[in-house]
Amino acid sequence: MVKPLIVLARQLPGPFVQLLSQFGELAVAADGLRSEPGSSAARIYVSTAVDAVDAGLIERLPASVGLVANVGVGIDNIDLAAAEARGIWVSNTPIVAEDTADLTMALLLAACRRLSRSERLLRSGDWALAQGLTGQRVHGKTLGIIGFGAIGQAVARRATGFEMNIVYHGPNRKTAAEETTGADYRASLGALLAESDIVSLNCPLTASTHHLLNAETMAQMKPGAVLVNTGRGALVDEAALAAALASGQLGAAGLDVFEFEPNVTPALLELDNVTLLPHIGSATAECRMDMALRAAANIEAFLADGKPLDICKA
Repeated sequence: MVKPLIVLARQLPGPFVQLLSQFGELAVAADGLRSEPGSSAARIYVSTAVDAVDAGLIERLPASVGLVANVGVGIDNIDLAAAEARGIWVSNTPIVAEDTADLTMALLLAACRRLSRSERLLRSGDWALAQGLTGQRVHGKTLGIIGFGAIGQAVARRATGFEMNIVYHGPNRKTAAEETTGADYRASLGALLAESDIVSLNCPLTASTHHLLNAETMAQMKPGAVLVNTGRGALVDEAALAAALASGQLGAAGLDVFEFEPNVTPALLELDNVTLLPHIGSATAECRMDMALRAAANIEAFLADGKPLDICKA
């Protein structure tokens, strides 16, 4: 029996490769998408959050491909409509909420308390200046969460430990989540921005949320407010953010994602009131293993039943 061919968008870590090898033959995209006489037909294309699976790539996939298995919760890197038009399933790994929420709180604290700046000064030998820096109090402040899915709700649960007042905005009110988190719904983005001392972006990137925070909407935030983004970089107009941080309109920012990844807007690199991380929201050994196992489960279900467990639709 010929094993199905699983094509990887990039070389993946050894343990993940070993895990996938039980389901079929593996090849990296540069080689695996070529039609070789007598070779196995590609059945599955495995991508990660940093791999663009656009309409052009989907059009080039062999007719034998029936699943794009994305390793990551976000699927903004995939043209879902193009995949659906070709009858290709798309799956993701929606199990990163708790680890991403941990990092969100870490960034929130680091940005508010100016930890990156303090550490740089300490390492350079300027103890007195480092000790003289003052940040912003976190406990008791109002946290505005944009996007109240699994990650947003996990952030809210953590924020209750800091006795924060929590408000959230999204397309739909979630009364059950309000009961467990104590959060209050704000129907308009402007109302949330005007009320919040700290704003956390935890919504997906879509056509309607691209540059959700721009010069106009950032002007609606409290003077000196703090922005934390562990969602997607393009939720924020980075040029406008850099200007707001430089002028003092915003007090600080904590960013794990960027508009032009892996590149960072140069102006942000020059600012002392921004904490920058290289998209590591899910980067714990435990979470990455969970993601690998979930991707494998989607592949196994597709091969057995013709469709994955986690189905993503346009």
